[in-house]
Amino acid sequence: MPSTDNYTIRTANPTDLAQLIDLLKILFAIEEDFTFNQSLQRQGLELMLNNPAAQILVAEIQGQVVGMCSGQYTISTAEGGPALLLEDLVVQEEFRGAGIGRQLAKSLELWAQGNGVSRLQLLADRHNSSALGFYQKLGWQHTQLICLRKQL
Repeated sequence: MPSTDNYTIRTANPTDLAQLIDLLKILFAIEEDFTFNQSLQRQGLELMLNNPAAQILVAEIQGQVVGMCSGQYTISTAEGGPALLLEDLVVQEEFRGAGIGRQLAKSLELWAQGNGVSRLQLLADRHNSSALGFYQKLGWQHTQLICLRKQL
């Protein structure tokens, strides 16, 4: 494993787009419900970067983005206020297991708390046992809800 002693968590910026797209390609190769499309992923990232109700954080080692975590606000009638949908969390495989993903998730959580969010939520591939175990270790809980979607 390459050294992960000196990584920095920071807010993403437009100069990170190519590296963020590469990370989404890794993530979408794992998730059965999504197909990688560079043009669409670029468009989605650009929208998030320009949206004050969204945040993309990156983990950087010596100028290289090795991980990302993104989230965006939703309004929860159950909570009576903002909730945050954790959209993407991915770390390059050779840097996994060093706490980078944990720190990215915690940093997004702190950003959300600072912005009045009372609940975090995410979608995860039900067959990705390593991701599900990771989230459980971070205190995430399964719910009785299931995700449904309809393409328009």
